Formats: sequence, structure tokens, C-alpha cells
Amino acid sequence: MAEIRCVLACAICFGASLALADQTDIRSATSLRARYVELRPQLENNSFSRPLYLDSSDTDSRVRGDIYALVRYPFAVVNEALNDPEHWCDMLLLHVYTKQCHAAADQGGSSVLVNIERKSFALFDSSYTVNFLYRTASTVPGYFDVSLSAAAGPMGTSDYRVLLQAVAVEEDTTFLHFSYANTYSLAGRIAMETYLATLGRGKVGFTRMREYSSETPNYIGGIRGVVERNTMRYYLALEAYLAALSTPLPARQEKRLQTWFSSTEQYARQLHEVDRATYLEMKR
Repeated sequence: MAEIRCVLACAICFGASLALADQTDIRSATSLRARYVELRPQLENNSFSRPLYLDSSDTDSRVRGDIYALVRYPFAVVNEALNDPEHWCDMLLLHVYTKQCHAAADQGGSSVLVNIERKSFALFDSSYTVNFLYRTASTVPGYFDVSLSAAAGPMGTSDYRVLLQAVAVEEDTTFLHFSYANTYSLAGRIAMETYLATLGRGKVGFTRMREYSSETPNYIGGIRGVVERNTMRYYLALEAYLAALSTPLPARQEKRLQTWFSSTEQYARQLHEVDRATYLEMKR
């Protein structure tokens, strides 16, 4: 009898945990749909020429970039494409500074190892591998979220958090929230500010500050500019991955590369680093 009572108690606790998880996911899905309604005016009318809204912050040594966007794909397609660590490597490799990516799984869960290299960072280590822990949750129809976290990164950065949420809003349309954040140590912030004052001088983000003339927008610079550029590059990788799904498999990688580069060139003021031939040769 004692064993039966123990089993029943465990079953009740397990059921309660599942119910609590379900409620959490339902609240997350409801909150994301409410955000979609709130942002519809900005999604329909903005300077990006696509249904996208970008925001960023820099507080207490932590920087964060958030993108909310509509993609014209059914939720089931987005869920299958973006809810897999192997697929994330295919996406992350599109970023101009990502040199290698490897997804692995063991008893501790899934991980994504990303090697980042930037030769123009002459003042700093040129290559660094970030070990992301990968977590996915998809327990409510029409909603999922994926997160990647890493304890440390290059240039005195730490506590990396990447989040992707997706919710169905129409039969053939999905609303995405992509978030990218990390923390800078004092030494890391000084190193980044040194880079921005020398090799990175003149680089800007997407947030418009006070405009001095209607023809020359004044964009945010500094570390917020850095996080906005990275957030956009990674988001455009998600878009490029989705856009290539209808391409025959042998040509899919090439389609992703071409699409990503073309997308970044739409924002050349912020994102241009190399010409198309150099990018394609490096990635191939």
C-alpha cells in the first residue's frame, strides 16, 4: 500500500508539473500574440521594407537586441525548420563571422558549438568558440520557444542568451520574436569601445536618433549599434533558412548564402563587410 501511495503521489506531482508547464506556455503564447497586435502598426509601416520591428538596450553592462517579425510561412513549417539544433548550425553559419558550427547531444542535453572569427579585430583574439546549451519547449499547439545560452564569449563577454519564440497568427503566417543578449565585463567594454573608436569607427546600428536633416538619418552607434547589427544578421539568417526550404536539397545551401548576402546588402550602411564574391568563397 505504501508503494502504491508513493506511485500515486508521484503521478499527481508529475501531472501538476505538466499542467503548470502547459499554463506557462499558454501564457507565453498569449503574451506573444498580444505583442503582435500591439506592434502591427510598426510592422506595416517602417524603414526596413519588411514586416519587422527592432529594439535594443544597454543597461548595467548588459546589452540586448530584440526583433519581432512576420514571416509568410505556416506555423508547422516554421516549427519543423527552426526547432532543431542541427538546423541552427545551418543558420548560424550564414553569419559572416561564423566559421564553424557543430551540434551535439548527450545525456546532459543538446549543445551548439560556434566558432567565431573576425580578422578585422586586430586588437583582440581573432578566433573564439562559444559553447551554447540548447533548449527547446513546444507543448502548446501553435507556439514554441527555443533558447541558447552560453557562460562565456569573446572579448570579455559572458551570459549569452539567444531566444526564439514563434506563434501562429494566421493560417499561413507566423509571428517571431528573436532576442540576442550578453554581458560585458569592464575590461570587455573598454576593449569594445577601443575597437569602436579605431577599426570600428563609423559603424552604426538601426535605431534612429535625432535627425539633423531629412536626408541624413543619425543612427545609434557604440555597443548598442553592435548588438543591433548582430541581432539583425542572425535574424536574416533565420529568414534565409526559411526561404530556401522550397529549393531542391542539393542547391539549398547556395540559396541560403545568396539570400543572406542579398538581405544584408539591403542594409549596407550597417551590415556590409565584404563583397559577395569574397563572402561566397569564404562560405563555400
